[in-house]
Amino acid sequence: MKIRVSAVQYPLQTIQNIDEFKHYVEHYIKTAKEFNAEYILFPEFLTTQLLSIGDEEGKAFPLSYLPRFTNDYHHFFSKMAEQYQMYIIGGTHITERNGSLYNTAHLFYPNGTIKTQDKLHITPTEFYDWGIKAGDQFQIFDTGKLKVAILTCYDIEFPELARMARAKGADIIFCPSCTDDRHGFHRVRYTSHARAIENQIYVVVTGTIGSLPTVDYMRANMGQAAIITPNDLGFPMGGILDEGIVNHDMIITADLDFDLLQKSRQSGSVSTWQDRRLDFYERL
Repeated sequence: MKIRVSAVQYPLQTIQNIDEFKHYVEHYIKTAKEFNAEYILFPEFLTTQLLSIGDEEGKAFPLSYLPRFTNDYHHFFSKMAEQYQMYIIGGTHITERNGSLYNTAHLFYPNGTIKTQDKLHITPTEFYDWGIKAGDQFQIFDTGKLKVAILTCYDIEFPELARMARAKGADIIFCPSCTDDRHGFHRVRYTSHARAIENQIYVVVTGTIGSLPTVDYMRANMGQAAIITPNDLGFPMGGILDEGIVNHDMIITADLDFDLLQKSRQSGSVSTWQDRRLDFYERL
């Protein structure tokens, strides 16, 4: 079985209204559809672009304003998923529950279902400057053909979550990210490779590019989409099935071969999942 996935290097830029945002997003969804992709991944903090619309004085909205766009965000992406019959990981959007803000990834199903996953590890900027709270639930999403997990940016840097995802049956980890310099970018990229190797799993990652000059902490972005495989015979050298050009406005698309993945797990050069020494770890 093969599944075709796309990932968007989304260019943040100042907009005047929400219709501009919808226009840009649909452009990439249409492109992925033309490539017959079944899944499309957008980056973390995708909807911060809406903050650049600003108030009557031209000042950008604060991050805490984003939950006001939640209904529009849900309606639009659900419509896109149904219209184009795709699973859409709509990046992340700031949500509010019981007076607290969360950085929430959304998975939109072709049948109109919406599933969410809060970011579980919060960076200092998110916590101290934006007041975002860490989520406390982790789930795997059944999409019919396969099960997927969503680990947002910093979450991919913690191997425990990916281990849990694989143990719960996930075959793909989608990682929407947002990094503003080379250090952050490489942390996410290198650990994405590590998670693919450790768990014999596919990882699809992407990040924001461009700039929002009026939005605090979104003025600089460094991003690149990549579709990452385990490192073994049958897979591309270096575990890179496809990758974009850093900081370029583009979309990448590739086929994930799950028969090959299963073969690698059963009779590959190494079996990093099967060869875990759980008894030894427990003693330690």
